[in-house]
Amino acid sequence: MAAEARVSAFWNTLHFLRPHWLWALLALPVLAWWWRVQRHRLNAWQGHVDPHLLQHLLVRGGRSARTGMVAAGLAYALAVLALAGPSWRQGEQPLWQAQRPLVLVLDLSSRITTPDLPPSRLLQVRAKLARLLDARAGSPVALVVYADDAFTVAPLTDDAGNIRLYLDELSPEIMPVDGQRADRGIARAARLLSQADFRNGDILVLTDRANSEASMAASEARAEGYAVSVLGLGTSAGAAYRATDGTIGHAALDASSLRAVVAAGGGRYEPATADGADFAGLGIASPALDTVGVSTAPGGGKAWRDEGYWLLIPLMALALLWFRRGAALVLVGALWLPMASPARAAGIDWWQRSDQATHARLEKGADAYRQGDYASAEQAFAGIDTAEGQYNLGNALAKQQRYDDAVAAYDRALRLQPSMADAVANRAAVDAARKRPPSPGDGQGKPGSQGSGDQASSGAKGDASDGKESGQQQRASPSSQDASTPPSGNPGQAQAGKNNAPPPRTPPKPSPDPATQAAADAAQRERMRAAIGEQDGQRAGKPPQDAPAVQAETAEQRERRQAVDAWLKRVPDEPGSLLKAKFRLEHDRRQREGQ
Repeated sequence: MAAEARVSAFWNTLHFLRPHWLWALLALPVLAWWWRVQRHRLNAWQGHVDPHLLQHLLVRGGRSARTGMVAAGLAYALAVLALAGPSWRQGEQPLWQAQRPLVLVLDLSSRITTPDLPPSRLLQVRAKLARLLDARAGSPVALVVYADDAFTVAPLTDDAGNIRLYLDELSPEIMPVDGQRADRGIARAARLLSQADFRNGDILVLTDRANSEASMAASEARAEGYAVSVLGLGTSAGAAYRATDGTIGHAALDASSLRAVVAAGGGRYEPATADGADFAGLGIASPALDTVGVSTAPGGGKAWRDEGYWLLIPLMALALLWFRRGAALVLVGALWLPMASPARAAGIDWWQRSDQATHARLEKGADAYRQGDYASAEQAFAGIDTAEGQYNLGNALAKQQRYDDAVAAYDRALRLQPSMADAVANRAAVDAARKRPPSPGDGQGKPGSQGSGDQASSGAKGDASDGKESGQQQRASPSSQDASTPPSGNPGQAQAGKNNAPPPRTPPKPSPDPATQAAADAAQRERMRAAIGEQDGQRAGKPPQDAPAVQAETAEQRERRQAVDAWLKRVPDEPGSLLKAKFRLEHDRRQREGQ
């Protein structure tokens, strides 16, 4: 009984989503008749051999021909049924819903300061707009202000916080010229909606009165698909206010002129209230939805599923009958063909700028240095005519015990940047190493490697790449840490541990000369001062500033930095000043262009 019930339910719900395709089934008998006529016409043996013998003489005659015709007819019928879209069950269908955009058009004439809505209209509007933005979070909203002309504070955006940033800065003082041209505000709002490709939307004007031009602008906006509503600010009694030019005026709510704008714009009118009922009456307290394809019947959120794809399985099975003999085996064999190796584009550097090419060579040299391939590192650093490049070259040469060439590279680096303390320290260490006689009994050792060679080059790119220096500061990531380590101690072994390489054999370390020790001590003091300054910045919540090479700040540089900081602190953080300057420039441009 249960099976019969399911079958009955299936036939009761079975229908076709595109039933007009079923008309194609009427062509099936016509096509069968035409195929049979063509078959007899093309068979030249029909007039010479008896029919009961012909079916045995022809290669594809008799039953095989009829089988092909039946298979073709069945395939045609299955294809038509699949195109008709058979359906017998429903599924959840996500409906496309678009939130209606809202453009707020605020009157920022001097009348907005009238205190008939205590403490003033402006403060009331700021609070109301903040609540409205919270209620419409995630829906498109824009803000336009107007006085004698209209300006865009924020274009259409889903981020209400972008508009909330400017609410406290809205005042008549940011407008270039005082006035009350609501028509220009409505026109600019309609232009914003049109530029954003919205076919429908809402425009809300917040003001106390409007002229006849505003009604015309509202009518034009309505013709474009945008409804114009008005929120009346103030009371019918009104109050006195001070204009921007110092004169005293009286501002009262002119409800009749605002209703005329609403009638022309196809929107709603509500006077401002303190409880928020005004926005509810306007219908904009929550974003409205433009819904497409919503059914009013029960289960309107579901849609019939197209099950025609199930008919493709028998259709493909019938298609196998048209394969030539052996063709299927060829296709199966094609599946076993080996996959082609992926092609990789060769690196090209002809499009790089000179600074990018230098950066790439520094990276290449750093990688080679990290892997202990100092000869390749030397080739990469050679030809980089910068202080950092020559410094890194000196490190690579010192690792190869070519101390004379390393000293020459350090000298070139110091000519380009005399204040590079790392180059001074490493040059002194390498110079001391080359002047030391080799230690007898250790032919494979590196003379002076602990105090000079390893030390001088321990700051090559590899050490700095452990996180202190990022790839974007290639000027001597090698010089950021270990490269400037004083010759004392055993930095060579530490570097070897980082690179997972065994430490080199080193002879007993002689005591350094006074000049070398003094240079190393100076470099160490500079590093300690930089580290302390970086820690202080981190405690103050400031991000550490990576420096490719630690340098002492001169008195002139310190004075310049302090002067710049003092000027920056004097710049007020006032978005209102930015809006005022922006509106003034836009107003002047429009005046020049005659707008």
